[in-house]
This record gives sequence, C-alpha cells and structure tokens, in this order.
Amino acid sequence: MDYQEEIRYISERIKCLRKESRLTVQELAYRCDMERSNLSRIEAGRTNLTVKTLCIICNALGVKLRDVIR
Repeated sequence: MDYQEEIRYISERIKCLRKESRLTVQELAYRCDMERSNLSRIEAGRTNLTVKTLCIICNALGVKLRDVIR
C-alpha cells in the first residue's frame, strides 16, 4: 500500500466513525476546534494529517487511534 491509499483508508474510517456517532461534519469540527472545511478535506483524503490532528479527531469521536488505523 502506498501512502495515498493509507490516507484514503484513514479518511474513510474517520468519516465512518463520525457517521456511526451520528455527528455532522460541523459538529465534529466544533468538537475538534477546527473549521468545517478542514474536516471535510480530511474526510475526503485531500490533506495529509498530522498525528496531533488525528489524535484530536479520535478524542472527539471517543475512539482510540488504533481503531482508526486498523
């Protein structure tokens, strides 16, 4: 797997977990203290996440990092 596939996988997992939590993009963005447009780019796989940002998103979703990257 190349890095683009990995980013796509993580992005899709974030989106799936958000939907399972019944949160809108706006609600999750608010919980993460980020702009909705930034979270939309993350979920679309159009940005390269830092570990810090990924941890903030996981915390807001109430999941562990390993639940996202598995």
